[in-house]
Amino acid sequence: MGVNPTPPGRNPHGAARTAGEVIELLEVLWERGREAVSPAPVSPSQLRVLYCVDRDEGINLRALGEALGSAPSSVSRLCDRLEAIGFVERVPSPTSRRELELHLTARGRSYLSSLREQREQALFAVLSSMPQRERDALLKGLRGFLDAAETRSSSFPLAADDTAVRPA
Repeated sequence: MGVNPTPPGRNPHGAARTAGEVIELLEVLWERGREAVSPAPVSPSQLRVLYCVDRDEGINLRALGEALGSAPSSVSRLCDRLEAIGFVERVPSPTSRRELELHLTARGRSYLSSLREQREQALFAVLSSMPQRERDALLKGLRGFLDAAETRSSSFPLAADDTAVRPA
């Protein structure tokens, strides 16, 4: 009598390996999207800042640092670079003279909009070739993955340099 192998969807190691392959493909698609939008795309760390500012317009540097899991000096340098290329602006907070708020400029919004559109088109091309049943299963799995990742994100946030910050 042989041992029954773990069924394919129940093996977390196999799922992690497959997810890794998918992530590698997505990275290629994502990079193509960034290259199509701008000849000098922003770094992954800068892009994370843009996403945070877009999600929480008027965020201050301290809150942004917390969201990124990064030191204030790193966050300030990232914002310096984004301000220099015209994607974000720092304005005095109406509630505190000591704080600055971050806002996307029209150019920053346009960049994110174009980037998202390019990426959505690339994903659409791939997803439209999948059978509906498989797209439905993918959506269900991605929602479960997102829920699990959000649960774990408070334990292991990502730093602005895109490396995991793990508690000692």
